[in-house]
Amino acid sequence: MPASCPRCGYVFEREPGYFVGAMYFSYALAAPACALLTLALLRVFRGRPEYWAYGGALLLLALLSPWLFRFSRILWIYFDHLLQRRGT
Repeated sequence: MPASCPRCGYVFEREPGYFVGAMYFSYALAAPACALLTLALLRVFRGRPEYWAYGGALLLLALLSPWLFRFSRILWIYFDHLLQRRGT
């Protein structure tokens, strides 16, 4: 991840551990995604053992994790920016 925005110069990581709060956004995105993937794959793999759907959902979630990681950081930056605006 770049240190700052190439367009506006906004510094992304304000301090060490800045993105720890992004974990909450990551969990809020991953939990429903995992549930929906599991439910969809339970329908697709109907008649097969349930662990096929669980394994497939885990594999798809692992493939989605780079996107979720990046998106959760973006949401955290927007949330922090919103709070800074209200504080001033």
